[in-house]
Amino acid sequence: MSAITVWRHPRPDGANGLCVGARCDLLVDRRRAKRLARRIQAHARRHRLVQEVWTSPLRRCADVGRWLKRWGWRHHIDAALSEIDFGAWDGRAWAEIPKQQIDDWVRQFAGFAPEGGEPLTALMARASSWSGGALVVSHGGWMLARRWAHERPEEVPEAHRWPRPPAYGERWEL
Repeated sequence: MSAITVWRHPRPDGANGLCVGARCDLLVDRRRAKRLARRIQAHARRHRLVQEVWTSPLRRCADVGRWLKRWGWRHHIDAALSEIDFGAWDGRAWAEIPKQQIDDWVRQFAGFAPEGGEPLTALMARASSWSGGALVVSHGGWMLARRWAHERPEEVPEAHRWPRPPAYGERWEL
């Protein structure tokens, strides 16, 4: 697995209380997207990195890449950088999802997939095998999956041990 610097996208509008995954393409305030793009630009300048960024196709990530593209960067969009696909849950209020389904997910955390969605094991495989470039804007779930797969390759994640996602705009070296 090659080393990358990845930022979690800025806080999207309207996400409170919702199950937000790969199908829920929420907007990000343009100022927040531009602010993160400036931070990425400064990081690249400080470390003398190529002006090239990879992002998820979802607007909360891709809008950051579009700002960088306006400033002369190469911007690549790659669906492999998308958040986990929560299928039928995606975009629904957590309170509307039947408790039994949530309980099933907690019990079978790594292998459970909501109807039409993907299990965590699929996200982990997708994230750990990604080998695009050095600078990335992606999602909290993707970042956690890549880190887990790298640091604990033999360990199957369980709900009670799964870490909290990084803060919006947070940078990780993976």
